[in-house]
Amino acid sequence: MRRAYIAATLLLAGCAAKPEYLVTIDAISSGEHERKSNYVLLSGNKDVPVDDLQFKEFAKYIHRALTARGFSQVGNISEAEIAIFLLYGIGDPQEHYYTYSRPIWGQTGVSSSSTTGTMNLFGNTGTYSGTTTYTPTYGITGFSSGVGSYVTYFRYITLSACDVTRYLATKKPNEVWRTSVTSTGSCGDLRSVFPILVAAAWEYIGENTGKKVQIKLHEDDPLVLELKGADESR
Repeated sequence: MRRAYIAATLLLAGCAAKPEYLVTIDAISSGEHERKSNYVLLSGNKDVPVDDLQFKEFAKYIHRALTARGFSQVGNISEAEIAIFLLYGIGDPQEHYYTYSRPIWGQTGVSSSSTTGTMNLFGNTGTYSGTTTYTPTYGITGFSSGVGSYVTYFRYITLSACDVTRYLATKKPNEVWRTSVTSTGSCGDLRSVFPILVAAAWEYIGENTGKKVQIKLHEDDPLVLELKGADESR
């Protein structure tokens, strides 16, 4: 079983090379789905049809994860035991500000001095000329303050499974399980983050976590590569 991590570390998960992502999974289940494995995947986003190009791309990752979990995709809803609704999205950029201090480097004093010179004697009188050299010391003489900022995005995926038979009989949705996946970070490209979120939630789909579970992984994690590889090989 993959390692679960306590949230304490990663707020900024960027789009740079090999970033790490902190992903939160919150899964709840009635337990009724254990004998219901045939499914159809439907769009849960308003005005996003199942033939939308982005939906189709994301659906490939979901199908791969569901297959690994023992679910079987069917061709139409009449053959399905459960209908799984896929919702996804990314929030507006949120800008955060922070203050910081920078040290100012300068001369702090003198560590030593040395004097060199010459003396000229003329009878009972003489003159002296010399030069004193001081060795300064350097260090922090003060601090200047500044203001920095960074931007984060809230990314999410929700899979909601409803009993098809009960829906057809009562015309009311009967949710049997729901898996919610969220992450906050500096990457605002949902296409880049989506397979990472799915990989983090892979083993919890259709399960009951009992509480929020947090997983930390990077884009080169074997689970992410497996998910992407399965998609690319099709």
